[in-house]
Amino acid sequence: MAKLEYDETGRLLFTEEMRREYTILCPMMLPVHMTFLAQVLRGMGFRVDLLTSTSPAIVDQGLQSVHNDTCYPALLIIGQMMEALESGKYDLNKVALIITQTGGGCRASNYIHLLRRALKKRGWEHIPVISFNLAGMEKNPGFKFTFPGLIEALSIVVYADLIMNLANQTRPYELQPGQTDRLIESWTRLLVEHKMSILHLRRNLYQIAADFAAVPVKRVPKVTVGVVGEIYIKYAALGNNNLEQLLADEGCEVVVPGLLDFLIFMGDHHLVDTRRYHIKYAKGIVSLGVKLIFLSFQKRLRQAIMRHPEFRVPARFRTIKRLASAYVGDGNKMGEGWLLTGEMLELLHAGIENIICTQPFGCLPNHIVGKGMLRAIREDHKNANIVAIDYDPGATRTNQENRIKLMLAMARERLGGITKL
Repeated sequence: MAKLEYDETGRLLFTEEMRREYTILCPMMLPVHMTFLAQVLRGMGFRVDLLTSTSPAIVDQGLQSVHNDTCYPALLIIGQMMEALESGKYDLNKVALIITQTGGGCRASNYIHLLRRALKKRGWEHIPVISFNLAGMEKNPGFKFTFPGLIEALSIVVYADLIMNLANQTRPYELQPGQTDRLIESWTRLLVEHKMSILHLRRNLYQIAADFAAVPVKRVPKVTVGVVGEIYIKYAALGNNNLEQLLADEGCEVVVPGLLDFLIFMGDHHLVDTRRYHIKYAKGIVSLGVKLIFLSFQKRLRQAIMRHPEFRVPARFRTIKRLASAYVGDGNKMGEGWLLTGEMLELLHAGIENIICTQPFGCLPNHIVGKGMLRAIREDHKNANIVAIDYDPGATRTNQENRIKLMLAMARERLGGITKL
């Protein structure tokens, strides 16, 4: 066991010695993105395990570890980590946990404190918890990004977003089942082995798009379903009861907005604070730089997809913001803020009328900008077939699936009417 060191506030640090010896457990959210991140961290000398369990016991572990009024994503993430620690797979004297912090007003920034409290409750105060953030919070001597590592980490988002986008548009129509997933594995391995270099970004993106376009497909009419909502529940199979697989089993094409929009949104709302309230000018300048980097990534991603007209191209960030502005102000930034409303409108303007809005227990801002906007959106978009699905410890999977299937029944009825014309 490494020597334990603490900062001036009493927080346990992740040290250089721990970096060499400890295994870092990382919760799963986006499979492609997180696989890339784990590989980047391993390339920097860290030992990383992604937690992929979706066992029902995770909810019980979460309920034992945090108050049942805690928002559902926190309960699941902490429950997943507690299950892993109790599995016997890891040496509890040589293991660490990592969790993201946004630094904003969302309670997600406090998950890390709930996690430490859960560890203390079980007598595991000696297990360090690493904050993964871009705001400079909770620095650790053993967890630092080199400049090349930071560049790779930033590149992860655009590569993974492109692969996720094209895979979702290809997999439902492939003539050889499994070919899309094999292509994902091939590109993941290739990018990790040869580093996700910014210098070759454009070339790589174009080649990825060309490879997906070359997959033999038969594009028959299918129900297309957009999935939006709170960021963890929207993406994580653990959080949404494997929603994407359910929709795939129902013969649907699934459309999930990428992570780039959320990261651009994070930079954008700091700029809004500076403009509206004349505060945090230094943070505003940094946020502008971050926003411009990710806008550049989004431009490259769109250019790569536009080379292949069979694929649907995601809207620009400014288009999403303009669409949302008719419904909610850009000062609304808690949770997913106005971006959630904008994502639903982007889907509708792209002709995707069937939408599932994932609503986690305990996230009031998400309910306001998600479920709370549905009436106004339906008034302006008469064909909008939107269902809000609640995810919480007491919600039954059967009830969730029945509501989704009712929405799909309406979607199939409309699709049948269109194909007969």
